[in-house]
Amino acid sequence: MQATPGSSPVLSHQSLDHAGGGRATGELHRPPTLIESVDLLKGGKTLGILHNGSIYRLQTTRLGKLILTK
Repeated sequence: MQATPGSSPVLSHQSLDHAGGGRATGELHRPPTLIESVDLLKGGKTLGILHNGSIYRLQTTRLGKLILTK
């Protein structure tokens, strides 16, 4: 996917396409909230996330990828 100036390739990524998918008719389409990983990690490599009473760990790899584990 080639980015053009002023566009965000993340917003047009196929993984964010929720067309179809059994939605109820009349449901409004809202774009997902986007947060930069650097804003979440704040210079660190690991972040704890509390979700439904469980702790998850979001971490970056040496190759710059993200891993979420329980």
